[in-house]
Amino acid sequence: MTATQAKPPLWKCPKCGHRFVTKNLWHSCVRVPLSAHFAGRPRERRKTFDRWLAAARSCGKVTAYAQKSRITIMARVRFAGAVVHDSYVDAGLWMRRKVEHPRLRRTEDFGRLGQVHHFRLEKPEDVDDALVALMREAYRVGTQELTARSVFG
Repeated sequence: MTATQAKPPLWKCPKCGHRFVTKNLWHSCVRVPLSAHFAGRPRERRKTFDRWLAAARSCGKVTAYAQKSRITIMARVRFAGAVVHDSYVDAGLWMRRKVEHPRLRRTEDFGRLGQVHHFRLEKPEDVDDALVALMREAYRVGTQELTARSVFG
């Protein structure tokens, strides 16, 4: 698909209403309130996540789905997310290349599909300009504008 071709509409799961690029893509239909991820945790965790989500929303239209163990953020596909811990938020970004950042804690390599980078965010200010720039790049992955082919030829 070229950049000028229209992307097909997203498939909507009839059980949970979540949307995906392909019909019947495996997922959990469990619906969890976003607030459940912050119950019993310091207020700073919610503020930090809210800043992370605001960075994603500054890129364009996104949807956040609270699942049992994580929160995913998607445009056409899931490109960012978070797992909330008592002392930090593990914020992830799907990138088509390896990146560096002082808050980067680990990277999962998925070969030609790219990498998921995990950042340890303890306070809202940890979502700095450099992370917002990475979020914008990851958003391009989420909209399927930046594909493995465009990066790897």
